[in-house]
Amino acid sequence: MRRAGCLLFAALPFAVTATVYLLTPAHTSSQQRQQHEAAKESGLAAPAKKELAQELVASAENSTLDWRRSYGYVEDIGDGQGYTAGIIGFCTGTHDLLTLVEGYTKSHPDNGLARYLPALRAVDGTDSHAGLDPVFPAAWKAEAKVPAFQRAQDAARDRVYFTPAVDRARRDGLGALGQFFYYDAMVYHGPGTDTDSFYGIREAALREADTPAEGGSERAYLDAFLDAARTAMRSRHPGVDTSRIDTEQRQFLYDGNLGLDTPLEWKVYGETYKVTKVTAP
Repeated sequence: MRRAGCLLFAALPFAVTATVYLLTPAHTSSQQRQQHEAAKESGLAAPAKKELAQELVASAENSTLDWRRSYGYVEDIGDGQGYTAGIIGFCTGTHDLLTLVEGYTKSHPDNGLARYLPALRAVDGTDSHAGLDPVFPAAWKAEAKVPAFQRAQDAARDRVYFTPAVDRARRDGLGALGQFFYYDAMVYHGPGTDTDSFYGIREAALREADTPAEGGSERAYLDAFLDAARTAMRSRHPGVDTSRIDTEQRQFLYDGNLGLDTPLEWKVYGETYKVTKVTAP
């Protein structure tokens, strides 16, 4: 699994039949909002592309394309991060699961996980199960059937992983494929700044190639980013299967599919997945 842990306008005047019109602050603000809203519906944030991104991540994280089945997933996979759970692999040892349950409890105080908050705070940052065994997994699975908790997982995924990854990729001038590379790396490695986390991986890639926003080749930069991500995977977990890069992401890149367009076929852990078309939920 994973982890240790504004648009500027040059508002130029233009003339129409001897009358000069200027963009007022109100107009500029309106245009900014419109462009911001449009950006949210483009690239990986477009509803169908976002659905595809969840399927791609789920194939590597949970060996399924049906990512919604993973709300109730909970297991200690032996990576030193305690229990891994939910649609994005929230971990009891990496603070994100604790943050999720704390936030959910504020709006739903009588939920079935609230009683575990003292134990979750105590084990945060460790692989310990103290205070959680033997019934925390059953409690998670039960709560995962509640639509409000499913929505809380979705919101936490977007806030911590999806939106920061896509926003950073856009600023780097990357299209949908590069945005997905950033998102998957954020999920697997976490949004930290050390050499094995997302921002450390990005810094390593920047030492090898310029981003498109800096005038570089998108393909060359993404190739460097995947090299850095693969190195980080092997550094943290020697001998780990890196097929989520080797026979998934790298394949899409070498196929020139910078728009992450379907149909797609890829392999993870030796299993083949196919997506011919994705419909927005």
